[in-house]
Amino acid sequence: MRYILFYLGLVVCLSSYAEIACWMHTGERQVGTLRKKYLEAVLKQDVGFFDTDARTGDIVFSVSTDTLLVQDAISEKVGNFIHYLSTFLAGLVVGFVSAWRLALLSVAVIPGIAFAGGLYAYTLTGLTSKSRESYAQAGIIAEQAIAQVRTVYSYVGESKALNSYSDAIQNTLKLGYKAGMAKGLGLGCTYGIACMSWALVFWYAGVFIRNGQTDGGKAFTAIFSAIVGGMSLGQSFSNLGAFSKEFKDVTFSYPSRPDVIIFRDFSIFFPAGTVAVVGGSGSGKSTIVSLIERFYDPNQGQVLLDNVDIKTLQLRWLRDQIGLVNQEPALFATTILENILYGKPDAAMDEVEAAASAANAHSFITLLPSGYNTQVGERGVQLSGGQKQRIAIARAMLKNPKILLLDEATSALDAGSESIVQEALDRLMVGRTTVVVAHRLSTIRNVDTIAVIQQGQVVETGTHEELISKGGAYASLIRFQEMVRNRDFANPQLDDLAHHV
Repeated sequence: MRYILFYLGLVVCLSSYAEIACWMHTGERQVGTLRKKYLEAVLKQDVGFFDTDARTGDIVFSVSTDTLLVQDAISEKVGNFIHYLSTFLAGLVVGFVSAWRLALLSVAVIPGIAFAGGLYAYTLTGLTSKSRESYAQAGIIAEQAIAQVRTVYSYVGESKALNSYSDAIQNTLKLGYKAGMAKGLGLGCTYGIACMSWALVFWYAGVFIRNGQTDGGKAFTAIFSAIVGGMSLGQSFSNLGAFSKEFKDVTFSYPSRPDVIIFRDFSIFFPAGTVAVVGGSGSGKSTIVSLIERFYDPNQGQVLLDNVDIKTLQLRWLRDQIGLVNQEPALFATTILENILYGKPDAAMDEVEAAASAANAHSFITLLPSGYNTQVGERGVQLSGGQKQRIAIARAMLKNPKILLLDEATSALDAGSESIVQEALDRLMVGRTTVVVAHRLSTIRNVDTIAVIQQGQVVETGTHEELISKGGAYASLIRFQEMVRNRDFANPQLDDLAHHV
C-alpha cells in the first residue's frame, strides 16, 4: 500500500503521454485533410467568387494560418477541455464524499469562477479573430509589393509600400494591446474570485471543525478537491475556440459591378470554323471568353453548345473540350516540361516535343542549357513574352481541344515575336471551332467570320472583304488603326490608344 501513490503517478505519466500523443497525431492528420479539401473547394468556385468574396492573400492566409488554429484546437484544446472537465467532475465527487457541507459551499462559488473564465475566453476569442484579419490584410499588401516588385522599383515606390504595410501593422498592434489587456483583466478576475472564494471556504471549514461537524483531514480533502475542480472548470472555457457555340438573349454583369450591364439581350452564333470578335475597349469582347469557359454564368439567357445549355453540362467535361490562350500566358514556377504537360498530364515526351514544334517553341527550348527541364521562374519571368506565349500555345496544342479561345493572344508581343506566334496559332486553329478576340485587326483578315461588338451588342458580322465594302464600324476601326500606325513615330501615345480598340 505504501507504494500505491508511486504506481498511481506512473500510471498518470503514461496515460498523459498517450493522451497528448494521440491528440497531436489526430490534429496533424485532420489538418492535412482539411488543407487539401479547402483548396479543392476553392478551385471549384466560379470566377465571380474571386472577384467579390475572396482575395488571393485571404485564401493563402486561410490555408497556412487558419488551419493551424484548427490543428491547435484538435491537438491541444479539445484534449484540455475534456481533461479539465473530467477533473472538475472528479473533484466534486471526492469533495461530496469527504465533507458534503463544505463541498456544497464550494460549489456555490464555482459559477463566479466559471463566469469570469468564460467572459475572458469570449472576449479574447473576438479580439484574436480581428487580429488575424488585420494580419491577413497586412500580408496582402506585402504579397502585392513582392509580386509586383519590378513595378515598385521602377516607380521608386518602396516608401509607399512600406508605409501601407506599416499602417496595416499599426492596426494589428492596437488589437494586440487590447488582447493583452483583456487577457490580464480576465486572468486577474478569475484568480481574484478564486482566492476570495477559497478564503470563505477555509473560514467555514474552521467553523465546521470547531463544532465537530467534520475533521481536518476530510475538510482538507473536500476543500482541495473543490478548488482543483473549480479552477479546472474555469480553465476549460479558455479551450473553446468541334462544336458550335451560341449566345442567346444573354444579359450579364460582373458580380463585382452588378450595376454595370455588359450585355443586354445579347445574341451571337459561332459556327464551326474561325470567328473573330472585335470592338472598342469595354465592349465585352473578353467577357464572351469568360462566359464560354463558364468562369461566370449569365444573369439571363443561355450560352449554347450544339443547342445545349452549357449549364446542363458537367463543368469538367466542358472545360476539357476548350483550350484557352490569353494575352498574358499563365506559366507556373516550374519547368517548361511541366508547364506544357499541364495540357495533358499523361502525355509522352514525343507528344510534348511535337506540340512544342508545332508552336514554334521546340527550337528555342533545345538551345537552353537544361532544355525542357529549364525552370521558368515566377510567372515565367525567365522567358521573353514571345517564348512564354509559344509555351502556352504548345500546352493548348497538347490538350487538342475541340473549341479554341484566343483572347488577344498576340497583342502584347512585338512585331518579330507576333509573326512567329501567329504562325503557331494558325496551325492550332486548323479543324477547330475558334473564337479569336483581337485588337490588331491585321491578324484576323483571313478568318471565316468577323463580329463587331459595340456597347454590348453585335452591330456587324461578315468576312473582312464584306465588312470593308459596307464602310461601317469595322471599316472605321481599320482606318483608325492604320492612321495610328502611320503616326506612331510622331506621337507614340496614339499607339497606346490603338491597343484599346
